[in-house]
Amino acid sequence: MSPRSASVNEELRRRSRERLLQATVELVAERGYEATTLGDIADRAGAARGLVSYYFPGKRQLLQSAVHRLMHLTLEAALEREPRTEDGRERLARAIDAILGLALERPLLMRTHMAGILQAEGFVQCPEQQRLAALLRDTVARYGSADPDADYPLLRAQLMGAVVAVLLPGAPMPAPRLRAELFQRYALDWTLGTPPSGSPPEGTFPSALAQR
Repeated sequence: MSPRSASVNEELRRRSRERLLQATVELVAERGYEATTLGDIADRAGAARGLVSYYFPGKRQLLQSAVHRLMHLTLEAALEREPRTEDGRERLARAIDAILGLALERPLLMRTHMAGILQAEGFVQCPEQQRLAALLRDTVARYGSADPDADYPLLRAQLMGAVVAVLLPGAPMPAPRLRAELFQRYALDWTLGTPPSGSPPEGTFPSALAQR
């Protein structure tokens, strides 16, 4: 039997990494961060336990990469869903709705992720985060930003703040209000993206803006 080619080995490594990331998302969502061990993740992924340490320096870094992958896949699906569009305003609206939607649909996972970013390990620069960043930057550029490199980090900070506000224990803010604030900031009509049922929250969207 001839040895596997470098491209085949690279594909096998990519698949192993993605299985670990997917298993992490599933287990943390089911059990919580503390109750999930690296051994559990390896077992769920069908991988050798030493493979986890080969790819990731620790559980916190693994979780961040896993959530960044989930955010990238969710955002990509939202931007590419039918009817597909190149309209920058619609794409930005979809991006905002996709990230807020993750906070609402997977609160335990996203709360754990945000808590990890605020701890000593900080923000993990990984391939998954870089793909997410590139997609958000492209969204800002298509929206019409004159300086995407400066405006992308601002959008990222605003989205992170909205996620924290939705998930704040004991004092969560309603997602429609946060959506309205973000849409007003970027002059987006309420009907763009995936609007929640009902009218915009009272006090948002002055008539001049709503008619744009």
